[in-house]
Amino acid sequence: MTPKSLAVQSPHVRVAFFTMLGVAAMAGALNGAVALGEWVSHTAPVASPTPAIVPIQPAVEEEAEAAPPPPAYQFDAPLPGRVVNSPFGLRQLPWEENGRLHQGVDIAAPAGAAVKVAADGVVKATGLSPTYGRYVQVMHKGGLTTMYAHLAGPAKGVKRGAYLRRGDTVAYVGNSGRSTGSHLHFEIRNGDKALNPSFFLGRSFAAADDLPLKAAGRVSKKVRVATVSKWPPGVVKGGKTANGIVVTRVKGGRVRATIPVVGGSVPSIAG
Repeated sequence: MTPKSLAVQSPHVRVAFFTMLGVAAMAGALNGAVALGEWVSHTAPVASPTPAIVPIQPAVEEEAEAAPPPPAYQFDAPLPGRVVNSPFGLRQLPWEENGRLHQGVDIAAPAGAAVKVAADGVVKATGLSPTYGRYVQVMHKGGLTTMYAHLAGPAKGVKRGAYLRRGDTVAYVGNSGRSTGSHLHFEIRNGDKALNPSFFLGRSFAAADDLPLKAAGRVSKKVRVATVSKWPPGVVKGGKTANGIVVTRVKGGRVRATIPVVGGSVPSIAG
């Protein structure tokens, strides 16, 4: 038998019990929701922030230093490696009474050695002279000309109007004309004025204003007495030759030579 007090109070107890049960359930649900929210916040992937776009400046290439222009004038030795054994200037040969201007340089070399043109140019003339022997003249820019004399002969294709580049073979060493041995006589002229080739050979010049025309045109007053190993044909150390050349010794041991004028083609550049 149920006590009366419990029978009376049982509906209230039930209400209280279920109320408490509902509150507990609601609290549990809230706690679960909070826990679920925290779990989601920790496990969900975090979107990467948008990277900042930094403009890249194009690499500025350093401008290469401009190469200097090629020289306007460049002169090479006509016989590379050979030595000048008779320079430009006043010179007296053993059979001459007085000194005279040696208008170029003499470079000793064996007969047949290839002679190179000193600079780019056009062949002005080739020919044979009683004094120069076989010769070639080449015109260059700026009014300059070079001359190659006492040759065995010009190279193949070298004739008036032919274009030659610096270093091309222009002729071959010989002993023609009034020569004392196998060698090359080489001249440089500005118009009709003889210049000292030593100021030009192996050198280059940026412009025409740089050419040493004034310095190269100076002639020392000192006369150099030439020493020769061989007298040219037709000239003897004394007396009269078959060609009419009279050679006599004068006071001081000097030699006087009277040479008659010989007909024939003579180049415009006099020796």
